Amino acid sequence: MLKWIRLSLAALATGLVAACGGSGDDHPFTIADVTATDARFGTLNQALVNTGLRSTLLGSGTFTVFAPTDDAFNALATELGITRAQLLADTPLLTSVLQYHVLNTRVPRASVPLGKAISPLAGGIFKVDSVSGALVITDGRNRTSRITQTDIGATNGVIHVVDRVLLPANRNIVQTAQALPQFSILVEAVVAANLQGALSGPGPLTVFAPTNDAFAALLAELGVTKAQLLANTPLLTQVLTYHVLPARVLKADIVPGTPVTTLQGETFTVSPALAITDQRGRSAAITSTDVLASNGVVHVIDRVILPRP
Repeated sequence: MLKWIRLSLAALATGLVAACGGSGDDHPFTIADVTATDARFGTLNQALVNTGLRSTLLGSGTFTVFAPTDDAFNALATELGITRAQLLADTPLLTSVLQYHVLNTRVPRASVPLGKAISPLAGGIFKVDSVSGALVITDGRNRTSRITQTDIGATNGVIHVVDRVLLPANRNIVQTAQALPQFSILVEAVVAANLQGALSGPGPLTVFAPTNDAFAALLAELGVTKAQLLANTPLLTQVLTYHVLPARVLKADIVPGTPVTTLQGETFTVSPALAITDQRGRSAAITSTDVLASNGVVHVIDRVILPRP
């Protein structure tokens, strides 16, 4: 009987959302009410109760919630190697994770800033892209989650359903590079130039990261060995800081043809095809974009770019 009542309330809530066209202006339920009466969100609702965040989403603020389903929470527990009960008992983790799913403003589907940094209550960022017509979130750990339903209205905001729990970043730019084998020479160079502290700081920063193959090509171009390059601290510092921007610049923020000022002080330009032209007229292709980190973003490039001699 209780199950039938729960499902009936969920159906009623869904029907009211449809009747309102997805807008929360005339919706009789808060976000917390909607999640409590939708059978897909049992774990989310319990997590909100356990962390004390349910009262926030019952309030009069304006929010956007990216709501993970029960299946999404079960998958997260498996990913973390813990049980659902352990996940629900870990209040600090649960609080940071839940706040990472909440925006302090109403953002319907039509207003989602595709490719741009989105800042949730927990801090940090994630981004949303349109992929083959679907909305896909990239979280701070570069995991992806698909938005399976949008614009479920409520009196105090809007809900979008996601099929994977989002997680905030747990690595800075240096740690991100250290975790990827193709950047081992870059990491050596950063350490040799004593820049690891600066690139591990709060930022935000943008790093155009050359691969090992890019460094191998540079050694051949300059006619030096890796040891000789790493020993030349002034040159190394000048070159590495030319790859860093003192701001977070995602792919969607790049303005083709506009000079980009680097931490080193000189500029380069990026073409619409995502090819960089450095101060020596050399070209490097951006082969991968928007690798997120806690203090910025990394774009992968296939050639080391150089400032003026």
